[in-house]
Amino acid sequence: MSAALENDLLLRALLREPTPRTPVWMMRQAGRYLPEYRATRARAGSFLALCTQPDYACEVTLQPLARYPLDAAILFSDILTIPHAMQLGLEFETGAGPTLARPVRSGRDIDALPTLDPERELRYVLDAVRLIRRELGGRVPLIGFAGSPWTVATYMVEGGSSRTFARSKALLYGAPADLHRLLERLTRATMDYLNAQILAGVQAVMLFDTWGGALAPRDYLDFSLAYMARIVDGLVREHDGRRVPAILFTKGGGQWLEPLVRAGADALGLDWTTDLGTARLAVRERVALQGNLDPSVLYAPPAAIRAQVARVLASYGPGHGHVFNLGHGIHPDVNPEHAGAMIAAVHELSPPYHA
Repeated sequence: MSAALENDLLLRALLREPTPRTPVWMMRQAGRYLPEYRATRARAGSFLALCTQPDYACEVTLQPLARYPLDAAILFSDILTIPHAMQLGLEFETGAGPTLARPVRSGRDIDALPTLDPERELRYVLDAVRLIRRELGGRVPLIGFAGSPWTVATYMVEGGSSRTFARSKALLYGAPADLHRLLERLTRATMDYLNAQILAGVQAVMLFDTWGGALAPRDYLDFSLAYMARIVDGLVREHDGRRVPAILFTKGGGQWLEPLVRAGADALGLDWTTDLGTARLAVRERVALQGNLDPSVLYAPPAAIRAQVARVLASYGPGHGHVFNLGHGIHPDVNPEHAGAMIAAVHELSPPYHA
């Protein structure tokens, strides 16, 4: 299948191979900023229905590719599919984010968590991957993803989103052995889940560590990065005749570049608080870098967006190994034409950096 890939710029850039321009995709590129997404979600009836029905997941995955000349599709899913499969009562309440009816708050709760078989409890995700690959027809690669163990654990322990992570950090500092047991279970489940995605057809994988930046430095290394490194080490890295690149992204993680490099991924995602040029010097060409336009730039007029794209490209500088992206997900109230202006600017302005 991969041999017939028409556009492999993303895969080549993630492996620091030469490309004629900088590839571009957006985190949350299939989402609420698109009117066609909102229409599909209305037909589906709920966000969970979009995620759990392969036809809908395929439809919204492909919607941004019909609008924009993107260099990748990313599977439409959610980082909380694993706790959903563990029967923790996941719901998405409008305006309130995800909630879990049965949070995990004791050693007994942790020990009661089931072992997952992705082809059984998460079959709908894998069926979506297979369907998307078929519908893509080799136009661009498909990215699969999962949440990091620490990030997923915070939702499981808090019972939803949190500003302070009070219960999660109480567990971390008061009963660290229990938290490590939870992270061990999530690490195994996430490794199996990502490998199942790879075998189903995704051509790159990304670990989203949304809340790693909320940890103190030592705690980040022990409770977040150590488990992501174990996942990377256990991934299927060659499939269908190609290398399957792995991307690690910790929001707020720019201070941990050296240990992130040592975790073994092919690329690191960076948010907008880290300068790409500084990061490039720090990683010394050992990994590719992905990012890192502030998503709020897309509220500005197209001319200003173009200028900020130019700044990001210049900050990375000449050479290969850069994937252009936002520093986090696109905001839901962004004008879709502004996203198009960003993508057009990358196409226009990046080729000289690859001459």
